[in-house]
Amino acid sequence: MAESLDDKIRAICIQARKASRKLGPKPRPVKDAALEAIAKNLMAGERKVIAANETDLEAARAKGTTGAMLDRLMLDERRVAALAESVRSIAALPDPVGEVVSRSVRPNGLKVTRVRVPLGVIAMIYEARPGVTVEASALTLKAGNAVVLRGGSEAARTNAVLAEIVQAALESVGLPREAVQVVPFTDRDAVRALVQQSELVDLAIPRGGEALIRFVTENARVPVVQHYKGVCHLYLDQGTDAAEAARIAVNAKMQRPGVCNSLECLLVDARDAERLLPPVAAALLAAGCELRGDERTRALVPEAARAAPEDYGREFLDTILAVRVVDGLDAAIEHVTEYGSGHTEAILTPDADHAERWRREVDAACVVVNASTRFHDGGELGLGAEIGIATSRLHWRGPMGLESLTTMKWLIDGEGQIRR
Repeated sequence: MAESLDDKIRAICIQARKASRKLGPKPRPVKDAALEAIAKNLMAGERKVIAANETDLEAARAKGTTGAMLDRLMLDERRVAALAESVRSIAALPDPVGEVVSRSVRPNGLKVTRVRVPLGVIAMIYEARPGVTVEASALTLKAGNAVVLRGGSEAARTNAVLAEIVQAALESVGLPREAVQVVPFTDRDAVRALVQQSELVDLAIPRGGEALIRFVTENARVPVVQHYKGVCHLYLDQGTDAAEAARIAVNAKMQRPGVCNSLECLLVDARDAERLLPPVAAALLAAGCELRGDERTRALVPEAARAAPEDYGREFLDTILAVRVVDGLDAAIEHVTEYGSGHTEAILTPDADHAERWRREVDAACVVVNASTRFHDGGELGLGAEIGIATSRLHWRGPMGLESLTTMKWLIDGEGQIRR
């Protein structure tokens, strides 16, 4: 009788569970040696990685994949080198495993300590970005976890080569190669089977489009950390420097329009829109951005197309930006509350009171004052690489680095005490 897909996924997860038990107690020097081996193997295997990636890119282009999605998929020499450097930066970070979170002595003399320990087995489900294969492997390894990776079909060849590089590095330092595994099945049934392994998988992290994340959340029998989409806003307050606003808006939208922390909606205070909006819009248009605005926007920027109601609250992941003129800070916060996704919300303002209100009243995983939304990133915030950005509240919110891949264990040391 042929083995079912569910049985095949379960077998992979059993191997991951066994590997996690071997990996979890390993000291930092062993894990860091594995990370250094991964970085070296990446550079040594650069040509093989790029060749596999070019094949994936050709197939994606033939399907009419958008430019922003192709950018997510692409690995060149610079990005491979950046991946290797990212792995080394993770090795340089403190080991979270064994960190003492709290310590106390109870009135009866019991010594109580709370320490960080690995979660166990992580299921990482993602689309397009093959770099996730390496970064997720490195982060989970450093935190003492095994990881089961299920990438999308569009990056299958690249992911397979990267996984082999990582597994060879693990073996070279005496760690089980099964601590990092790539699911060879790219259909949605494989995702369903993976996130229903409640006895073997401790946490699922989906990273990709809203449809994928909702599919994982609706089918999972294991805890899920996710964000559905990144609808990020930038509000230009009265008195903002126009040149600075243009520079930041272009960076937030156009540096990498296909990522979750890129700008999707620009809000401008009506009292200063006549001064602010034309030069900011001109800079965005010159950079190749399509603008979709309300009537007050289009009165000041004739080049802007008329925004449809669904353009507000939409994650374009492309060189398209929704624009709205609003009646001050209260209206801006109201708009963000209605249309934001809880990811990243930014304000440019010279007013300290307005900045403080934005910090206090805007509900998002990351709130930014006088800077680009693009800084909501684990590397930029000092976490090393990130495995994703969560907008959920349990068990994590914001960039997921090493600390987010651990849980707690209570240690009680006594001298014969009994409970009375």
